[in-house]
Amino acid sequence: MKAASEPVTVVVRRSVKAGFESKYEDWLNRLTNDAKSLAGYLGAEFHRPATAGRREYVSVFRFDNLANFEAFERSGLCQRYLAEVALFVEADAQWERMTGLEFWFSPPAHTKVPQPSPFRMSLLLIAVVFILVLMIGWSVDQILDAWPYPLRLLITITLEVFLMTYLLMPRLTRLFARCIYPNLT
Repeated sequence: MKAASEPVTVVVRRSVKAGFESKYEDWLNRLTNDAKSLAGYLGAEFHRPATAGRREYVSVFRFDNLANFEAFERSGLCQRYLAEVALFVEADAQWERMTGLEFWFSPPAHTKVPQPSPFRMSLLLIAVVFILVLMIGWSVDQILDAWPYPLRLLITITLEVFLMTYLLMPRLTRLFARCIYPNLT
């Protein structure tokens, strides 16, 4: 599975100039509203500075795939907003782009990121794991019947993990994004 078809999460950190916080927040709200019309845009979440006296804002943007995120980066909309925000920030933003399942396993330090609904994600994982265990476990047992059980189990688990990581979960996450991530705006 190519990374280009996996969901993309972009975490942006910006230090806002003192006294420009409300203008920056207005800028974020306008950007979010305008981005809703973009292909593949799944939503955004914003976090004010966690500590009093600090001015670092963290923004989390989600797109359904890398191609749609890159189209946004090249768009006139993005260029216009980046030129406008320069008036409110102290330096260039720090960007961190993540694709696929890596976002689940390594969230940015000290950042609250949009997490899937635990119940809905559990239901999806139960369905996927059940089907994989049933199909792959049975197939491996039929094909490699003479092999020792621990080796057959290792092969079964390896196949299931790779299928889930590279083929199934990226597609299912994109397909069920609105259901799994109910808090995305």
